Amino acid sequence: MASRFQLGLIINPLAGLGGSVGLKGSDGQAQQAMALGAVPQAMNRAKTALEALLEQRDKFEVLTVAGDMGENVCIELGLTYKVLYQPQSSPSTAQDTEAAAKALCQQGADLLLFAGGDGTARNICAAVAEHTTVLGIPAGVKIHSGVYAISPQAAGKLVAKLVAGELVSLSEAPVMDIDEQAFRSGVVKARRFGEMRIPAQLRYVQSVKMGGRESEELVLADLAAYVVSQLEENVRYVMGSGSTVAAVMAELGLDNTLLGVDVIENGQLIASDVTAMQLADLVTDYPSKLIITLIGGQGHVFGRGNQQLSPDVIRALGRDNILLIASKAKLQQLDGRPLLADTGEVELDKLLTGLINVLTGYNDYVMYRLGYEDEE
Repeated sequence: MASRFQLGLIINPLAGLGGSVGLKGSDGQAQQAMALGAVPQAMNRAKTALEALLEQRDKFEVLTVAGDMGENVCIELGLTYKVLYQPQSSPSTAQDTEAAAKALCQQGADLLLFAGGDGTARNICAAVAEHTTVLGIPAGVKIHSGVYAISPQAAGKLVAKLVAGELVSLSEAPVMDIDEQAFRSGVVKARRFGEMRIPAQLRYVQSVKMGGRESEELVLADLAAYVVSQLEENVRYVMGSGSTVAAVMAELGLDNTLLGVDVIENGQLIASDVTAMQLADLVTDYPSKLIITLIGGQGHVFGRGNQQLSPDVIRALGRDNILLIASKAKLQQLDGRPLLADTGEVELDKLLTGLINVLTGYNDYVMYRLGYEDEE
């Protein structure tokens, strides 16, 4: 009988805590995020990924970490597992992540599956960069690295292929991270910290975020002018993050949170850098629309750096009240790949799937697909 696939599993329980409460990250912010009402999601996202493997549970064994770093999810799903590392503190630290990664790889993990953000990827890279194949389950606020699947569901489907013995190509992907302190001040300073080997299935693995200017100045000016001309009275507009939306705010002469979410009404800023809870209160049972762009290169519309747009907020707004704006150059960077929604709820992601109008210039729209169609 062939030996079972050895699946390493590490969860950063604190990953993504800062997103919904507008902290732009979680590094060193866990206590503040919890005080503001943030709810940990990394374990749930890891669970979502692993659920795709349940039909093959007899073909693999999980090598993992005690408690919330992996063991508890294995118990909940009824998976066969071994605990190879005990965190040295509670909550766990970056040092725990690195030590756990070394322990799992030394025990012979065929694939190291981890849930976190760019900081977690940095920790994994520092510990085992050249020693094993890895795949990230996106659970952080900022995810610039190319080692992550496009969603927890995609991570699970890709691991299922490996467990089933299907041929999957491998490639090297960059580990990127940014200065969170500068990020909270609206400055993006991304650095490359190394590379790790990943399963190279482009349908499931995200691209690296493109740097530099996202569109030319004249295109942004046209977009902004047209959006402003279409704003309705007595409607609240939720203004997403990014430089494309910032151009609209500049056209209105309003202060803008480049890496956060603001709300305007009747040409006035009524709420700045809001949290998910604040936003839900503002848009529920009130005429509201969302103006949002996508992340250049990746194509994510929801779930990367804008967790303030929670599933509750998106449902309250409704798909028909989403205005997606982007230059054609930004769409062309995707090379035909669809736009992506990783809201944290599978059913909502499915509801958002389909063709969506994208405003690309002054009264100039194109139709583009949002979400991958399920193959099954």
